[in-house]
Amino acid sequence: MAFRTTDLIRGLSWAEFFRLVIHLPSFFKLFFRLVKESRVPAGAKLLLVGILGYLILPTDLVPDFLPGLGQLDDLAVIAGGLKLFLRLCPPEVVREHVRGVGGGS
Repeated sequence: MAFRTTDLIRGLSWAEFFRLVIHLPSFFKLFFRLVKESRVPAGAKLLLVGILGYLILPTDLVPDFLPGLGQLDDLAVIAGGLKLFLRLCPPEVVREHVRGVGGGS
């Protein structure tokens, strides 16, 4: 299944967008906990390093000087990479940490 940024943006209503923004701290906490988790494979953690490297390096799929388009490829790499990271993590570990983040622990 291909990931297309334009579909992601068109599919978000304003209410969904603001709900996503409100939940960003929980997402950060979940990913931080998963990175520290020893049961998560090293390859999944390296994927996060790759995403960060892509964002830091000056080369891009679409140059950032193109207004809007240059930032959309970064958004696609972040969203697609984080989605892949969650798929590479063992499902029971993700569920355990989602419950932990939701419970406030």
